[in-house]
Amino acid sequence: MHMSQIYIAISIVVLAIVGLLVFFMGKSRVNRLTPLAGIAFGFVLAGILFGESRLVGYGLLGIGVIFAIIDIIQRSKGK
Repeated sequence: MHMSQIYIAISIVVLAIVGLLVFFMGKSRVNRLTPLAGIAFGFVLAGILFGESRLVGYGLLGIGVIFAIIDIIQRSKGK
């Protein structure tokens, strides 16, 4: 296993742990993850997973960031 693959595996495990903590401890919060934010999170994870190919990895990360920004703008206008 290459070092980059080890870093990717560690980041995925850490993200999964954070997600589980938010899921189990965040039940009392009203703010839930919107579908667009979920899609953005998925694109960012896919960008990390497919990071071997720079064009694909950075493209997926960029799409995820754009979706996250769109979600932030939509949520700020709704308040």
